[in-house]
Amino acid sequence: MNGPDQQQGEAAMTLKLPDQRLDHWRDRLPDLLNSCSETIVDLDCEDWILSCTDLTDLSAMVADAGHQLGRITSRALETVVSASALGLDASPEHASFKRKAQTNSIPAGPTELLFHQGTLRSGDHLQSDRSILLCGDVNPGARISSAADVLIWGRLRGVAHAGCEGSTTAKIVALQLRPLQLRIADVVARGPEDLPQAGLAEQAELKDGVIAIEPAVIQSFQKR
Repeated sequence: MNGPDQQQGEAAMTLKLPDQRLDHWRDRLPDLLNSCSETIVDLDCEDWILSCTDLTDLSAMVADAGHQLGRITSRALETVVSASALGLDASPEHASFKRKAQTNSIPAGPTELLFHQGTLRSGDHLQSDRSILLCGDVNPGARISSAADVLIWGRLRGVAHAGCEGSTTAKIVALQLRPLQLRIADVVARGPEDLPQAGLAEQAELKDGVIAIEPAVIQSFQKR
């Protein structure tokens, strides 16, 4: 139902979800779909933070309206991670995402996010004083460190350190979170050994001074 199944050259129409301050996307999406003349619909989710449940409902609404869901874009990284966890064709919407970063340590710049495309292999260390979005895996023997959040659009099997300058509100999110070691601020934990729940991204954050690993339940916009 998503992007990879599209026939090459088949036209798609992009629909933009409404401003959160004006309307809820669940109220506006039916009208947007009714106005769409193309079979394939690409959705620009803007700043909406959508969970796996939200995106499942959204996909069903698109299908019920007789359309095929194409690509999802969003400025909210949690939405991109949730969509990818469901196997949807998703990509972050940000100018800096179009460039490919280097493999090793990258100095910070003026933006709030560092984007890296590619898998980190044993011996690699990606670090930044910004939040990091990695599109790829972190293999055993590789490390990823951020003064803010670590978001991995792939599997984390190496070492991840969020809040490496002391932030206790930093978090680590991955499609599959099975690291050799997790660190948030000065707190250290080993990765879980049990298998993750299918179709759910996972999140690690500090709770009462201990690193807790749970399904990444993204809080969606609460309607008025």
